[in-house]
Amino acid sequence: MSGTSGNLLGAGALVSCPHGGRAAATTGATGVHINGAPVATAAHPFTVTGCPHTVDGVPTPCVTVRWAAEASGVTVDGAPVLLDTSAAQCLTAAFVPQGPPVVHSAQREVSIR
Repeated sequence: MSGTSGNLLGAGALVSCPHGGRAAATTGATGVHINGAPVATAAHPFTVTGCPHTVDGVPTPCVTVRWAAEASGVTVDGAPVLLDTSAAQCLTAAFVPQGPPVVHSAQREVSIR
């Protein structure tokens, strides 16, 4: 891993949009798990729910997180793993950027099944 550091993200990581909505990973079955949850990769979409953001009184909630995983060389099923330091952007349904997500915790215990 050249120049990349951080903790692996799993489906159980607590991630939110900048407005407090919860972002949850939709992961498929992989052979690599963190504390029993699949490792999240750049191929797994994160869906945001409960975002209260409005612009001029019009609801414009975050609905998804788009990750830009670095090419660290670490992959699961051919997709780069996500770290708590991976760059990302929360987006509206119209793909308007609304700021980076907040990673509240990252899990560290890795197992391969």
